[in-house]
Amino acid sequence: MESRARALTRSTMCCSLSLVSGSNQITVWQRWLRQPQKIWLRRAFFQVHLWSGIALGLYIFMMSVTGGVLVYSNELFRAATPEPIVSKGPGPRLTDDQLAETARHLFPGYQVVRITRARNLDQSVDISLRRGDEVKHRLFDPRSGSDLGDSVPIGIWLVSKLIDLHDNLLAGPTGRKVNGVGALALLAVTMTGAVIWWPGTKTWRRSLSLHRGVGWKRFTWHSHSMIGFWSLGFMLVFGVSGVYLSFPQLFQDLADRLEPSTAANAGIRIGDRVIYWLAFLHFGRVNGIGIPCNGPGLCDQTTKAIWAVFGLAPAAMFVTGAIMWWNRVLRPRLANARRGARSPAVTA
Repeated sequence: MESRARALTRSTMCCSLSLVSGSNQITVWQRWLRQPQKIWLRRAFFQVHLWSGIALGLYIFMMSVTGGVLVYSNELFRAATPEPIVSKGPGPRLTDDQLAETARHLFPGYQVVRITRARNLDQSVDISLRRGDEVKHRLFDPRSGSDLGDSVPIGIWLVSKLIDLHDNLLAGPTGRKVNGVGALALLAVTMTGAVIWWPGTKTWRRSLSLHRGVGWKRFTWHSHSMIGFWSLGFMLVFGVSGVYLSFPQLFQDLADRLEPSTAANAGIRIGDRVIYWLAFLHFGRVNGIGIPCNGPGLCDQTTKAIWAVFGLAPAAMFVTGAIMWWNRVLRPRLANARRGARSPAVTA
């Protein structure tokens, strides 16, 4: 009987401990739902989000602005392309040898590496010349042989440089790899932001929209929170697809490992489809046309506008976050430092 009583006592204690443990777990969960600001893990995520955002802010801002603009890269190229120059001279058209000789005479030390004529033979001829590592692309009149200027207009050059800045940071393959690391950092900022976004069951709806009459500091906070919530999906897509575009072979190797390629599944593997859409979702278009659309028109322009707006969301997050950091951290510290500097003078 005594041993049985001891066994019952032990089982009762175990049940009591499990109930206490369970109640503690429920309490922590309830605290997360009601007042997440007091949980240490949330505070840790906040510090990661804050300092990673500060460290990467200008980079994210630059990538966001250039990405939002480059949604319209095809339109920018068309706008920057000038009307073709057509020769209206009375004489016969010069041969390629004659044009090459004229080009070498006008650019001493350069060698002609390519001559390109348009379908309209009266249109200006594009001649590429090289001297060492320096290359020139010039237009020549097909009849008079006169130099008509650079064959690459300044607008085309600027758009091309903008694309290179966004894709490679103007640093070739090395810049592309740095962008891959930056995309991983964007994912870290985004996911920690998603965790600390939750304000509690009583106030979470306030973080979904803007509010009037709350003062510009509170308005900035609401803007940061609202933009973060509604752009979360896009920023995750931009981050994951950015990593893929920087390290495509890693994704391909992972797809091959998860589902080895065979004659039966060639072209229909799930991994291949995911990779296919990762590339296109980053830009929001397929062959220059919005993803769900069949051609130019309202659907195409709407899709591009959506991608452009949400492409600018990380830039807006950086600006609003920087303003909040200034108001909450830097400005008070500077004010305290100024007061501390004045105090000795007053005492003296």
